[in-house]
Amino acid sequence: MVDTTQDAAQDPAPATKNEQPKGGSKVAKNSYADWLRDDLGGVIDMLDLTDLQKHYMRSRWLDQVIWMEGRAGQARDRYYLLRRTTIIGGALVPALVGLNSPGGSLGDFVYWLIFGISLVVAVTAALDEFHSFNERWRHYRSIVEELKVIGWSYIQLGGQFANFKTHKEAYVTFVNKIEEIIQRDVEIYVSTVAAPKQRRQADEDAQTQDGVYATSDERSPILP
Repeated sequence: MVDTTQDAAQDPAPATKNEQPKGGSKVAKNSYADWLRDDLGGVIDMLDLTDLQKHYMRSRWLDQVIWMEGRAGQARDRYYLLRRTTIIGGALVPALVGLNSPGGSLGDFVYWLIFGISLVVAVTAALDEFHSFNERWRHYRSIVEELKVIGWSYIQLGGQFANFKTHKEAYVTFVNKIEEIIQRDVEIYVSTVAAPKQRRQADEDAQTQDGVYATSDERSPILP
């Protein structure tokens, strides 16, 4: 007889379904996106719709939900990183200035440390202002939640779809709602995220021109 006790003891235990994936937050985010795609994709397969209608729900509604979920999380993480760096650095600089003493090696070290932290604070604040990650995060989050509400209301035939008896009857209304949200998403993004920088630049240019005109008028003689 062959003794399999030692071989069994040396074999590794099989992986369980509850085992958490390794690799950090990036793997977790990808896992959530995959889970969301599989979960909602399975729900779409159960609906009484044509293949073309199901394809629209996957490529237009579900794809937008997953994409905006990722963009919202990315913008949130970058906003938190920049803001926390700015806040911590801004709090450290005054404290280091108070500890700094003129002359000596310690004073030189603290001086350059203050300079480096101040530079980091200035860069992070400028990046936060330029990219508007806070506005991007709130924008994507509000849009994706609205898409989810419309999608689940259509799937359950509730809310604004409660008057329809089947998903086929409510399909055209659902498509119109999704297209309306996506079109409004573009308009809101342009007006609230991209436009403020352009308006600020235009205001600065207008103020500069007004200052030039005012200076020119003050130096020119007043005609009767």
